[in-house]
Amino acid sequence: MVGAFAESVGDTNPVHHDPEFAASTKYKRLIASGTQTSALLLALTASHFSKTGAVVGLEFSCSFRRPVYADETILLEWLVVGVTPNQKLKGDIVELRGHIKGQDGQTALDAKGKVLVTASGSE
Repeated sequence: MVGAFAESVGDTNPVHHDPEFAASTKYKRLIASGTQTSALLLALTASHFSKTGAVVGLEFSCSFRRPVYADETILLEWLVVGVTPNQKLKGDIVELRGHIKGQDGQTALDAKGKVLVTASGSE
């Protein structure tokens, strides 16, 4: 899955899809691409907030702390740190802080983001 995702987005780095190559690196095994790990975290905002209305990402930033290994279970979390009503955009701007943690409990990725959440049927 990690290799297929990397190739689907044009990431041909063999550390994502060639086990022999990955074994020869400091990582010792396949790792997920940053594109994949950040996409998983960003998708979580859409799947969560779209349960009650429309959601559009406004801005996101990620800091990669350690690799995510292809064979590990990860934990994805977002925390809402602020909600600001925005009349011009006809919704609420939700400010988020998030992270991905590996099986070892260490943070693999830190993130910040803002999404616009509007009620269903809003113009």
